[in-house]
Amino acid sequence: MLDIKLLRDQPDLVKSGVMAKGFRPELVDEIKDLDSRRRQILGQVEQLRGRRNLLTKDQIEEGKKLKVELKSLEADLEKITAEFDAKFSLLPNLPSADTPVGKSEAENREIKKWGTPRQFDFPAKDHLQLGRDLGILDFDTGAKVTGSQFYFLYDGGALLELALTQYALSFLKKKGFTPVITPDLAKSRFYLGTGYAPKGDEAQTYTIEGQDLGLIATAEVTLAGKHADEVIPGDQLPLKYAGYSHCFRQEAGTYGKYSRGLYRVHQFAKVEMFIYCLPGDSEKFHQEILGLEETICQELGLPYRVLQMCSGDLGAMAAKKYDVEVWMPGRGDYGEVTSTSNCTDYQARNLNIRYKSKSGSGFVHMLNGTAVVMSRIPLAILENYQQADGSVTIPEVLRPYTGFDRITR
Repeated sequence: MLDIKLLRDQPDLVKSGVMAKGFRPELVDEIKDLDSRRRQILGQVEQLRGRRNLLTKDQIEEGKKLKVELKSLEADLEKITAEFDAKFSLLPNLPSADTPVGKSEAENREIKKWGTPRQFDFPAKDHLQLGRDLGILDFDTGAKVTGSQFYFLYDGGALLELALTQYALSFLKKKGFTPVITPDLAKSRFYLGTGYAPKGDEAQTYTIEGQDLGLIATAEVTLAGKHADEVIPGDQLPLKYAGYSHCFRQEAGTYGKYSRGLYRVHQFAKVEMFIYCLPGDSEKFHQEILGLEETICQELGLPYRVLQMCSGDLGAMAAKKYDVEVWMPGRGDYGEVTSTSNCTDYQARNLNIRYKSKSGSGFVHMLNGTAVVMSRIPLAILENYQQADGSVTIPEVLRPYTGFDRITR
């Protein structure tokens, strides 16, 4: 959530940021009005409570009168507070000053390219055909056992995913991140507090009927919840985690033609980077996460480009966000494989995560970024490393973890 003081003191700034993200600017005025009315009623309640506390035992009639007035005002306060909280939670984080203003992904800004897309001297296959021909990827059995957009991995495909996992965790441990295996379930407070809605046109969260639990869409949820309601000593920051989890997404929205196969599935594994830091350090660590994402793509030999998201494509939580897209021969275009977001103190306010140091105190800043997603990166490896004989070469950096250098039938 936003700092309510910012809304009270600089409503025009908040309105401008809300509009840049594609939200209704009138929402700011509605919330400001609710806040004013709520504070007015709260003042009246506190005044009546103070008067009641000063009454003597023989002022029975006045005490009864105050009780009735208080009961009515407290009911009003409860109602307007609930309305305020519901609307205030709809306000997104404000985009950073250097985020390009735009309405959709078409206005995202390309800031870098690395590597040259491979030119094949034989008819190249997409990952679905490669997976079938090699006997390593099976969507048909996934659909039979579970449903559409679920899959089985066999043999070299399964070992490739495990090799990527081990590679990513080992790589990040060397960079100062603590490897963590998190639960695959979280309470609603945490998936809602990190921005993963269970309902709506693009619902993501699978919820567990009869329990306050949902299957997480990313380890960001559990890693953010790890320090909820804590005050972290400033000298312990930054805290850096590399979280491994399975991820579950309903993907209920309508997506384009490039969503087939491994690109958009309901379940996958992922290694997620997550950093808690002091407010003044979050931009520095955002660039660090982006640099690590680029290094992983470079070590895997996957040509990529970096996009900075425009304000309309940031999502509610992020103040600033980058996507890394790698070349996918099967589509003849780049496709997103990682993203990194600086959520500033927005999630920390939702989850009440503070810091305290000699120089001051406040809410921490929280950042996240994908290291390796075990669906889209294997897709890119299969398509970029395919050979004329139908086999797929393993990137050299992964061979110590696979124990073999080629996937064959």
